[in-house]
Amino acid sequence: MSDFDGLVAIVTGGASGIGAAIADRLASEGASVAVLDLQPDAAAGTHFAVAADIGDDASVRAAVQSVVDRFGRIDILINNAGIGAQGTVEANDDAEWARVLNVNVVGMARMSRAALPHLRKSPSAAIVNTASIAATAGLPERALYSASKGAVLALTRAMAADHLREGIRVNCVNPGTADTPWVGRLLDSAADPEAERAALNARQPSGRLVSAAEVADAVAYLANPRSQSTTGTSIAVDGGMQNLRLRPIAD
Repeated sequence: MSDFDGLVAIVTGGASGIGAAIADRLASEGASVAVLDLQPDAAAGTHFAVAADIGDDASVRAAVQSVVDRFGRIDILINNAGIGAQGTVEANDDAEWARVLNVNVVGMARMSRAALPHLRKSPSAAIVNTASIAATAGLPERALYSASKGAVLALTRAMAADHLREGIRVNCVNPGTADTPWVGRLLDSAADPEAERAALNARQPSGRLVSAAEVADAVAYLANPRSQSTTGTSIAVDGGMQNLRLRPIAD
């Protein structure tokens, strides 16, 4: 039997990219997976897909209730859904700051708040949040996005402290730039997509973008019931970008 057999996992933003890889990974280990997404029709047909907007409390509560009605329980919450933002601190107005923070930070709080009454009943409760390398390294033209993901990292630690004695572990992953459809769209909009991809590859010491499957593997470890002593921490899946300083390759 798998460690995830009989467990029910929610993955927000699970219809594409990193979220889809996480949903597939947990399902492959035996979990029943509910994908909450703005575009549920894009989710893999093997998952229970529910339309949900994490920026709206009523939508979140209705979606969580749909999962409980279907499976009778919630054991794992993967707070993966989020949106991007570009520019310096001057580039975005107050409305855009509020929009991004509402989804990337408050959205995780909404999901967790709605799921907590059910997680408290689980013998294997875990929450895993998707943060970013932007939470731990200063990246150019990413002021708003970095602020949101830095908040996710801090929120993860605070939630872990609040809920440890309730039997709920809370951790996060910090992916580097991942090879996902979202990044692909950013590259397509660049003046020179090939040069931009080469620059993103070179920015990570490993010399390549992170794969969605690699992030999913880290999430699966953090969500696994056997990882009982892992809480309040983050795992960098970033090709060494956070901590390594390699010398340039000689010509």
